[in-house]
Amino acid sequence: MTGAPASLPRRSRAASTAGPSSARKPLTRTGRYVRGAVGLLVIVAADEALGRAGIVNEDSFPPASTVLKRAGALFGDSEFINVHLRSTLSAWGLGLLIATLIAVPLGVLLGSVPIVNTATRSLVEFLRPIPSVALIPLVGLILGLGLQMKVTLIVYAAVWPVLFNTVYGLRDVDPVAKETMRTFGFGPLAVLWRVGLPASAPFIYTGVRMASSIALILTIGTEILSGFGEGVGIFIAQANNDPSGTGDVLAGTVWAGCLGLIANAVLVRGERRLFRWHLREERA
Repeated sequence: MTGAPASLPRRSRAASTAGPSSARKPLTRTGRYVRGAVGLLVIVAADEALGRAGIVNEDSFPPASTVLKRAGALFGDSEFINVHLRSTLSAWGLGLLIATLIAVPLGVLLGSVPIVNTATRSLVEFLRPIPSVALIPLVGLILGLGLQMKVTLIVYAAVWPVLFNTVYGLRDVDPVAKETMRTFGFGPLAVLWRVGLPASAPFIYTGVRMASSIALILTIGTEILSGFGEGVGIFIAQANNDPSGTGDVLAGTVWAGCLGLIANAVLVRGERRLFRWHLREERA
């Protein structure tokens, strides 16, 4: 009876001593970047080794160095930069802007007026699963193959993540804060403006960041499938029709990936600057 209680503190002290040392520390931002860069270098090195060893045909799958060299050469190609890249960025930016301007007010309406949300739920759930690429023939017939078609399809695809994140953000607002505002005599619009929108702003921003990637994917995908006009996707599609254009296809793909990486990095940096308080709450 006297020996058992004495052994318990020793085990608890051992557990408390071993706990912090055995716990894995989270990676720093630099550590995550380094790990990602190492993974990318491994893939590039494997691609280069396969190409140089003759395991795969260089005409159908060029080595990584050849693809990267061609992608770098496109930076000095005025037609690619001023025509194709500019067209893709214009459609992407305009479509994302219009989608945000539509989705945020609509999300505020659905998230703050339950009767409207209930009345439109069936329509929203019917339209949301329809893939934008399936609408390319219809939109192309109505608007023609050009900027208007790309922007329309981008808006349709990008509006959903912003819309639903806005609705979810408003639902996540602290009810105590809203009740406190009502207690002090503030009306529904004032509560929405002073509490609802500020609290849901990080959710809306996350929706815009998600929509940014979707918009870029759809921009280039629409250009490839349409096969006519200007844009990075058009450059890839035209190179694909050339038997010796595999290098240009992969170089254009590298550019598409870099655009997505840069856009996401800029938006993540903006999120850290604008919503530091929200990130601290998540970590806590």
